[in-house]
Order: sequence, then C-alpha cells, then structure tokens
Amino acid sequence: MEPHALTCLSLSLLLISTLILLSKLRKLRNQRKLPPTPPSLPIIGHLHLLKQPFYRVLHDLSNKYGPILSLTIGSRPVVVVSSPTAVRECFTKNDIVFANRPRLLSGKYINYNYTAMGFAPYGQHWRNMRRIATTELLSNHRLNTYLNIRVEELKLWVKNSLYKWSSGRGDFVVVDMKYKLKELSFNTVMRMISGKRYYGVEVEDVEEALEFREIMKELLELSGATNAADFFTILRVFDIEGVKKKMMKASGRADVFLQKLIDEEREKGVSRWPEEKQKEGKTSMIRTLLSLQESQPQYYSDDIIKGHVLNLVSKSK
Repeated sequence: MEPHALTCLSLSLLLISTLILLSKLRKLRNQRKLPPTPPSLPIIGHLHLLKQPFYRVLHDLSNKYGPILSLTIGSRPVVVVSSPTAVRECFTKNDIVFANRPRLLSGKYINYNYTAMGFAPYGQHWRNMRRIATTELLSNHRLNTYLNIRVEELKLWVKNSLYKWSSGRGDFVVVDMKYKLKELSFNTVMRMISGKRYYGVEVEDVEEALEFREIMKELLELSGATNAADFFTILRVFDIEGVKKKMMKASGRADVFLQKLIDEEREKGVSRWPEEKQKEGKTSMIRTLLSLQESQPQYYSDDIIKGHVLNLVSKSK
C-alpha cells in the first residue's frame, strides 16, 4: 500500500473512531442527570459560543437556560453556576465533589506530576500536603517567626522604592506601584523560603537573582497561558503549539534552581541549627522542611519541598 493511501486510511479510521466515541459519550451524557445545556457541535462542543466578554456570554446563557447549566469545551465538561444559593451549596455540602482541579499540562510538567498541593487530586496525598502547608509553613506560630523578615523588607522597600525616588526632587515622580509591590511580595516570600533576595537593590548574587526572575517569569506565563491541548487531549500527542516542550524546558531549569537552594540549606547542617536562631526568624522554610525530612522522608522528599516552594512563590505573583 502506498504511503499516501495509508495516511488517508489512518486519518479516516481516526475520524470514525472519534465520531463513535462522541456518539457514545453523548448517549452516556443524556442518561446522566446533568444541568440544561445549549446545542453543541461535534468535537469542539460549545467553544463556538464563547466570545469576549465571557461574563456577558455566560450571563445570557444563564438567563436562557437557568442559573445552573453545563457546557463542553472540547473534551472538557464545565458547569456554570450563577446562583448564590447554588454556589454556597457547591462549596459547603458538596465541597469534596469540587475539590479536584483539571489535569492540565502545567500540573504534570511544572507541578511535579500533579503532586504539588495546588494540582494534586483530592485524597490522602492532598491532605498531607495541606497539613504541611497549614501547620509547618503558614501557621500563626511559624509566620510570627518571620516577622522580622517582613518588617525588614517593608523598610527596605520604602527606603529604596519610594524615599530615594522622591528625595532631592522638587517635582512629583511617577512610580510604578504594581511592579514595586510585586518586588516587595517576591522578596518577602523568598526571604522566608530561602533567606535570599532576588529583586531590587541589596541583592547578594546578581546572576542568581537574574536567573530566578527569568525562570519565574517563564513559569508564570506558561502556567497562566491558554493551552488548546488542555481542552483537546488528542493535541497532546502532536504538541502543535510547542507548549509541552516549553514547559518541560522551563520546569527543568526551575527544578535545577530549586534543588540548588535545597542542597545549600542541607550543606549548612539542619540538625546543627540552634533553636534560638529559629525563634528569632533566622531560618527558612526550606530549612524547616529539611529538618522534618530526617524523621519523615516519605512526606518531605525534595520534590515535595520544591512543589511547596513553587506553590508559595506562584501565590505571591
């Protein structure tokens, strides 16, 4: 058989298989008690209905089909809830049902194969990650130990970002507060995580700071970007947009960088760190997790620590 004919045959079989699968899914969907839904198209579902601004489109659909309706974006089902009563019920009585997040490409390649807390499926592992975050990293007692860091960073920020700009100038000065506040947020979080500053002045290692900023910018752009393969799973095989390749490259750089931070803290000797220094806030979250790694290595592996670091940094963007 000629290569051209073989290709046509393969595409035909793929199309037929897809149509059969969609037909079965539609029958299964009709058998389930789902909310009302607008008419959809094969393969793309309701994607053709979504236009800017999205909130108006969803508002019009809710007025027509009710406060709870179901949509299908490619292969991904979506439920739109516009009733305050229904929203309250979703997040109180049925919160476990809505606890899982979609299995996006960013969760696999950037968030350590869905093991980071923000992307882990609901279950024992997620509960362990939540326990670590709430008791070992973000508890009132733990955050109070970093009070000196937050005060120092705020003073430095006011001094270098505001005072220096206005001192000696007779006129008003425009300051990009959004960017300056982002610097303050990143520096505060990274001081608590690793004891290092990566933005503004008084940065110890300029090259390391530049590398960190580049990595975080790339990771945040890839994590927040709309990826067609997340809605059409068949596209993951071909990676037409090249997003998968970019994520793998960026996550590799981030993994090496974070592992370096962990190794630096490990070399300092976790068990030898005086307890009074920890009470004074002269420690880091990585050091705290490494101290727990000695007694419970299954819960505090290096990948778990790196996942928590990424989760904390991404929340400070």
